[in-house]
Amino acid sequence: MQVVDPASAPVADLLSVAQARERVIVRARNRELDRETIALDAALGRALAITVSAPIDVPAFVNSAMDGFALRGVDLPSEGERWLRLVATRLAGDSRDIAVASGECVRITTGAALPRGTDTVVIKENARVVGAEVAIAAGENAGANTRAAGEDFRCGEVAFSAGQRLTPARLGVLASFGYAEVEVFRAPRAVLLTTGDEIIAPGEALEFGQVYNSNHYSLSAMLREAGVVLLRHEHVRDDPVALSSALQRAAAEADLVVSCGGVSAGEADFLPRLLAQIGIVDFWKVRMRPGMPLLFGAIGSALVFSLPGNPVSCIATFQLVVKPALEVWAGRDPAQTPRWFARLAQPWRKTHQRAEFLRAARECRADGTLWVTPFPRQGSGVLRSVAEADCLVVLSEDVQTLAAGDCVEIVPLS
Repeated sequence: MQVVDPASAPVADLLSVAQARERVIVRARNRELDRETIALDAALGRALAITVSAPIDVPAFVNSAMDGFALRGVDLPSEGERWLRLVATRLAGDSRDIAVASGECVRITTGAALPRGTDTVVIKENARVVGAEVAIAAGENAGANTRAAGEDFRCGEVAFSAGQRLTPARLGVLASFGYAEVEVFRAPRAVLLTTGDEIIAPGEALEFGQVYNSNHYSLSAMLREAGVVLLRHEHVRDDPVALSSALQRAAAEADLVVSCGGVSAGEADFLPRLLAQIGIVDFWKVRMRPGMPLLFGAIGSALVFSLPGNPVSCIATFQLVVKPALEVWAGRDPAQTPRWFARLAQPWRKTHQRAEFLRAARECRADGTLWVTPFPRQGSGVLRSVAEADCLVVLSEDVQTLAAGDCVEIVPLS
């Protein structure tokens, strides 16, 4: 593939953020992860590999929804009150065969199976007990305070489809079916590469011209937060032979290779041409700020994201372009992600034709409206602005001037 220098390409020829995201989503959907069977208590956040149907009725029997007295609905009085003989007590888990005749009732607790012959529960607060007799007043409804067998799920009913993400509530449903294990797609595995001769590890002595490797820690955290298994991190110097070797090693190990730095148009930016030589370049350059020189492609079956080296650009491109692939693998549809909107607290002017993502803080005011205030310093090297921000303000390509109070889309960061 011929790799065009992004500095020489007109802005109009670059991909939009939406186009870049769509290409990433398509590749992620075509790169299905392996399946594995794991314990239910280890499956949170994983994507189901199978369609799950209820193997039993849930609940499996008619039971009481309240603590009270189980009786026949036909014994309820239409006026005044009626005394019923208390013949037994049934607690949850009691499997004895208890039959109730006309004029009789059974003390029952929530979740206990209704005794044979009963179809109604009167809550204990609405009954009066004297010895072995229970008084029930008029106004109660036949069939009240009971749960039917299969009220939650009927046996054979489809509960979840393959690909759906397992949330705490969905794990609870699987447990209610009797599942101890579940077949899921394996969590994606990643190798993180940070590049740059000027980069050193925290803890080392900082010399003039050097910077600490903050991208290692922010990217590692975002990968883990998204449910990715980070196999390892490797720092690589700006050397094409070393970079090529590191990329190929990483692609042989992982489903996902994430790198940062070396993707612009400088003398030491080798990654675009290296990826074209040893893999496939899907796109290089996106109409966005921060983060225009974003590189995406594949080496073998591994997806490769090479992000800009500036800390802010690195975080923004991960959130906006890398994350959709991880959402696909986690069983979420990126197109269905809820969109947030807020009122701009101050006017803003954009001086370019790219989409811009401003670091900002949001505030819910007393009248229930959401407002957002962009930070004044928006440079791509100002990591403090991301640390203090809780969202990104989306300024579309065609927007140049915004007034205070205008409605804008925001991307939450927390």
